[in-house]
Amino acid sequence: MKYRKLGKTNVEVSEISLGTWQVGGKWGDPFDDKVADRIINEAIDRGVNFIDTADVYSDGLSETAVGRVVRSRSEYIYVATKCGRQINPHTAENYTVKALRGYVEDSLRRMKIDRIDLIQLHSIPNDVYYRPEIFGLFERLKEEGKIQHLGVSVEKVEEAIKAMEYENVATVQIIFNLFRQRPAELFFDLVKKHDIGVIARVPLASGLLTGRFDKQTTFGEGDHRNFNREGEAFDRGETFSGVNYEEGLKAVEELKQLFPGEDNLAPVALQWILSFPEVSCIIPGASKVEHLTSNISAAEREPLTDEQLAAMNDIYNRMVRPSVHQLW
Repeated sequence: MKYRKLGKTNVEVSEISLGTWQVGGKWGDPFDDKVADRIINEAIDRGVNFIDTADVYSDGLSETAVGRVVRSRSEYIYVATKCGRQINPHTAENYTVKALRGYVEDSLRRMKIDRIDLIQLHSIPNDVYYRPEIFGLFERLKEEGKIQHLGVSVEKVEEAIKAMEYENVATVQIIFNLFRQRPAELFFDLVKKHDIGVIARVPLASGLLTGRFDKQTTFGEGDHRNFNREGEAFDRGETFSGVNYEEGLKAVEELKQLFPGEDNLAPVALQWILSFPEVSCIIPGASKVEHLTSNISAAEREPLTDEQLAAMNDIYNRMVRPSVHQLW
């Protein structure tokens, strides 16, 4: 495993880390503690030292599993979680200092840890970025020893740029992958200027970039890839990175031609992200150990050539960019 600096935190994190949205099994299935423990322990065994979760993942069960495993290990594992998405209705008016403090303290209790290494505001309404008292809360929580660093998890580049105006924002978690390339423009320039850690999420476009889906692939009733393709439940960009599924399949078919013999394109897709030094770490999810092994292999392969990278970008520019680039 290789490690990269997480912006102004100066923490060295595994470039392939672990996201735990579906760590207890497939999206929509009941949470399985044994599966979660197996995946998280295997990740740590393989050199992962940064784990990302959220209070809303499986109604807190993901946080509980992360805390349980981290407490059992001798290695120091950096724990990142998120808060805010429990607010219902999810409007700017309902974001209060009192509510957010309560969510942070609930996360500490669930994970049974004394301090959260990185707490992230979770896809907050745009108007919240203009309320300094919300960001100021986390300075007080830091002084109280309950958190170490503050970050944001965003939907759009514009939100990330606004968040970076707050000095105490140390990291930005953003969707970045071969089919979502806009962050590599102005955002990455500003990241370098402000020394912001970049956590790349949805790196496989909800599995689309693995190359293992086709028109006959079906997804479970509780799987957002089934019910959120047009943004019916939350931001459309969270599902297949906002790419139309059928059009995405066509682009993946061209990608397969660039890498003949690769039945699993996930490592290639992750390598594309790792080609950007501005990225601190990637947080692919895993619902079974085999997924984890595939993801981590990206850090062990020979880097992609300039010719391969250019060909991959050409597919994006021709087949994906026109429909998604300016939306997020």
